[in-house]
Amino acid sequence: MQVYADNAATTAMSQVAIDAMLPYMKDIYGNPSSLHSIGQRAKEALEEARATVAQCLGCEPREIIFTSGGSEADNQAIISAARQGAKKGKKHIISTAFEHHAVLHTLAKLEKEGFTVTYLDVKEGHNVKAQQVKDAIRPDTCLVTTMYANNEIGSILPIPEIGAICKEAGVPFHTDAVQAVGHLHINVKQQNIDMLSLSAHKFHGPKGVGALYVRKGLPLVNVIEGGAQERGKRAGTENIAAICGMAAAMKDACDHMDENMPKVAAMRDRLIAALSQIPHSALNGDPVNRLPGNVSFCFEGIEGESLLLLLDAKGVCASSGSACTSGSLDPSHVLLAIGRVHDVAHGSLRLSLCEYNTEEEVDHIIQVVPEVVQYLRNMSPVWRDLQEGKRQYIL
Repeated sequence: MQVYADNAATTAMSQVAIDAMLPYMKDIYGNPSSLHSIGQRAKEALEEARATVAQCLGCEPREIIFTSGGSEADNQAIISAARQGAKKGKKHIISTAFEHHAVLHTLAKLEKEGFTVTYLDVKEGHNVKAQQVKDAIRPDTCLVTTMYANNEIGSILPIPEIGAICKEAGVPFHTDAVQAVGHLHINVKQQNIDMLSLSAHKFHGPKGVGALYVRKGLPLVNVIEGGAQERGKRAGTENIAAICGMAAAMKDACDHMDENMPKVAAMRDRLIAALSQIPHSALNGDPVNRLPGNVSFCFEGIEGESLLLLLDAKGVCASSGSACTSGSLDPSHVLLAIGRVHDVAHGSLRLSLCEYNTEEEVDHIIQVVPEVVQYLRNMSPVWRDLQEGKRQYIL
């Protein structure tokens, strides 16, 4: 049996998305900026997709800008707010210590330009509290940017509360919702979200396409210069097939969310209960406010890379954290941010499920993970030292 349990990294494309894309890869291949009939049919599809994405988010179609994915959307949102803030002498930004690198690296770039960033602590409950945001806001704050849900440990942030605080303070609020869209109910107006980033391949759409919601009235700074596409805010000929696939996948995910969420959450809870029985293990992330499909653990005395390779040999595709940093030998910045020490953070496992997974697949994971953990511990000199009392257990 092969089990794909790395849906936080990417998902399999749905047949709904594939079917929506095919006409724009074969017959209606025109440039939507062209005036001839094939181009105008592509333009119609583009605007229909924009309306679909907007409907799923509870906003107006003109508030949606199509991008190459979540990273580009994050960059444009953060840079835009920073540039506008600087014009008013406001150069302070609030974020969290466990953001995706698309956010953290953008903030680091701005810090080199003279901006100050407050990174909210996430050790307590492996999450942030809305009060932390309120306490951190200053007269010169030009942006609050927090993820909607963490990609590695699954914690769901108190987005409506943060949005309300930002609205009252008159500070723009951006959320990286790449892990949340298609999996959680989102309404940008009701939740006082000013900007939101999303990526299609996290909810069974194609890779290389995403969107940025920007509340009407907020100015955007271009990060890609060129033509006048996307109302002049994002140059480059639109990838019509991918955009149509994203819209179809997003609508399908939102239409079936109420049945998929409890199904996936039940499998998640089974996994958490079973893996918690492994001695000297610890669940990462908010135990209550958690993505339906996220299971993140640390196991003391083992290396995550060996764990992943042996699980793959037994038919389980998993990860140790973000796919964007899987080639790094350094422990996850997210795990360090929540207080895991280096030795423990190295022994991490992320299993991320979706509605395509089955109970039989969960049974297989429950069987093989403890076997592999014990096998690796039997080989580990660190584990031997722990058992012999030469080192103190951390977990």
